[in-house]
Amino acid sequence: MPDTLFTKEHEWVKLEGNVASVGITDFAAHQLGDITFVELPPVGKAVKQFEVLCGIESVKTASDIYAPLSGKVIAVNAALNDTPEVVNESPEAEAWMARLEIASDPAETARLMTRDQYLEYLKGL
Repeated sequence: MPDTLFTKEHEWVKLEGNVASVGITDFAAHQLGDITFVELPPVGKAVKQFEVLCGIESVKTASDIYAPLSGKVIAVNAALNDTPEVVNESPEAEAWMARLEIASDPAETARLMTRDQYLEYLKGL
């Protein structure tokens, strides 16, 4: 299984064992414009796949960030509280928003896209 998967709502998830780091894609960051605030989820929050995980605000709009996989928040990127612009600068590396402890469910990962599938999906937008 690829270690980075994508949603149609433009979230990415990087899997390392049973830990999933979550953020938004470069496409989403550019669509939102300059990010001004990231509402990080509380550690311990349990989410189901595609439920609201946290929120993000930009000069243009506010948006929900959805959980690509079900799990429990075990860490958040607190650096985003002081430097939300990192989401624009490094959306798929330094700007992870939360880490989830997940139960491996092949049915959930099957609902996500590989990078190639995601890039093809973007062409249709």
